[in-house]
Order: sequence, then C-alpha cells, then structure tokens
Amino acid sequence: MRIAQLESRTGVGRHTLRYYEQEALLPGIQRRANNYRDYPESAVRQVELIRQLQSFGFSLSEIRTILNGIQSNEVDCAQGAQLLAEKRLDIHKQIRQLRQVDKLLAAEQVRLEESAARQACNVSEQFS
Repeated sequence: MRIAQLESRTGVGRHTLRYYEQEALLPGIQRRANNYRDYPESAVRQVELIRQLQSFGFSLSEIRTILNGIQSNEVDCAQGAQLLAEKRLDIHKQIRQLRQVDKLLAAEQVRLEESAARQACNVSEQFS
C-alpha cells in the first residue's frame, strides 16, 4: 500500500510515517520502480502498536528495542523486565507530580469559589 493509504488507515501523518521508517521502526518497506514506498499490510498493525506504546510513555528508542525483540522472536526477558521496571518508576513519578498539581488546583478552586460567593453576596446587598 502507498503512504496515503497507510496514513488514512492509521491516522498518522506521512511525515511521521517517514520518520518511523528512518528510525527503523517500520520494516519491510519496498520501493516501486517510481521510487514510491510500498508498505506491507503489517505496517498498519505496526504503526498502531507504536502509537499505543507511545501513549504508555515509551520513547521511540524503547519501542525500537521492543519491536526488535518481537520481530526476531528472541525476547531478552531480563532486558524486558528491566525496561518495564524503569517505565513503572517513571509512571509512579508522574503520578506523584499529578497529585501535587491536583492539590494546588483544588486549593485554588476553593479560593475562587469563596471569592465568587463573596462577590455574589456583595451584589445582592447592593440591590437590597
């Protein structure tokens, strides 16, 4: 399939698809006589997997390691376990940071609600 078809089926732009190819994340791409890329059907699933792993916070370098293990059918379990342990630490750090932001936002919300209540009281007192 051509790049426009892959773009349409995955929702990923052609510049990103070319970047994935450049980063060796999309194997099996052939070139036609006119030098157009010809993507295999498996590229759809590969792009979807890349996007899913990115949404989980994996870097393209980490994704490349994962994909290489899957494609070679030789997963280094120790390396995979280490990668997941590191990712879990990153996630826990993000959770702590988000909780801190949530506390700040909650305090600001209370302050604004109290100010809004005082403003409403002042307006109603003026019309009494």
